Amino acid sequence: MAGKRRHRLAQRRKAIGLSQERLAETLSIDRSTVVRWERAETDPQPWHRPRLAAALNLSVEELADLLADIGQPPSPPDERLGYVLRHPSRVDLVAVAYLRERVQRLDERYDHTPSTLLLAEAGQLHGQTIFLRQHSSNGPVQRELAAAVAESGTLMGQLVWDASQRRDHATSTVYFDQAISAAQETRDVVTEANALLRKSYLALYGTKQPATGLVLTTRAAAISRSDSQVIAGLAQLHRAEAHAMLGEARDCSDALGAAEAHFAAVDPRDPATALFCPSHHARLAGSCSLFLNKPVEAVSALENARQLIAARRKSTAVVLGNLALASVLRRDVDAATSYLHQAIDVIERTRAGGGLNLAFAAARQLRPWRDEPSVQDVNDRLLTLMTP
Repeated sequence: MAGKRRHRLAQRRKAIGLSQERLAETLSIDRSTVVRWERAETDPQPWHRPRLAAALNLSVEELADLLADIGQPPSPPDERLGYVLRHPSRVDLVAVAYLRERVQRLDERYDHTPSTLLLAEAGQLHGQTIFLRQHSSNGPVQRELAAAVAESGTLMGQLVWDASQRRDHATSTVYFDQAISAAQETRDVVTEANALLRKSYLALYGTKQPATGLVLTTRAAAISRSDSQVIAGLAQLHRAEAHAMLGEARDCSDALGAAEAHFAAVDPRDPATALFCPSHHARLAGSCSLFLNKPVEAVSALENARQLIAARRKSTAVVLGNLALASVLRRDVDAATSYLHQAIDVIERTRAGGGLNLAFAAARQLRPWRDEPSVQDVNDRLLTLMTP
């Protein structure tokens, strides 16, 4: 099996005139990583595959077919990780790749799994990565460990904030700052921009400091614009939201337009393709309209987003919560309570902190109608959510 893997990947690389060194340089990785791929010691990680496919003049699907044809190698065993944790000076690229793969798998579960169920494993992986980084003296291994810290730190910041129902801003800030620093060390502007963007959420939705959020989103957009249209577009969307919170309608519109232009330029080779969702623009445009006190426009955009987003995701609860708030502004109590019931259905499954906060905000806005049975039913369900 290993011989076949070596033959297929090496053959394709040679067919287009690339040396191992040149391929590694194109992908911004160490040559030893290419060697391990061709020897079937490790498999290309998900974040490497779009660029690897492009470098080999393949589509992502063709690369996946090539790997599937020869069988996926087994994941690096827990025993290897256990060994290097007992002998940290001997940490190698195989162990680091295994850590990064496990973080990636947790990250993929984030949007539809309660954060409390992911937090313990993510924290353990982050701690192990930092521990190994402190003991490694090998240059390429150090670089990969720094990349791993950036990824696990970003995930931990998200998980802690969500699990705390968006209350523990301080701990999340520490994790995001770790991620930003590690990404800067490896000159990975995409990961740095993503961590900056996640940090901006603390200011926008946590501490309610849109001016701070504006600084962070502007920075994220600026440093990612040449490397990831996805991250740059997302940063512009949240920059638009910051302007909307500040009542700056013209600047908000300009940022929404900039985001749309970035998304129009997205291609499969973007390193942050996995973060893109067709609902993003409509979802944030609706939120901006809500902050600018334009509920009719908000409902239209948010309903569009709702049709584009997968059901029962944490972001679905956010859309439904905002739809409830917009309906209250329109004094449409029936619509508001209907949206709230749907939001609660999602929150019960995902424990989405953002959706829960918006649901309670909408319920507070419904107080003038608190004696109506439909509003009482919603309040009862919300109270049940808070019962241990």
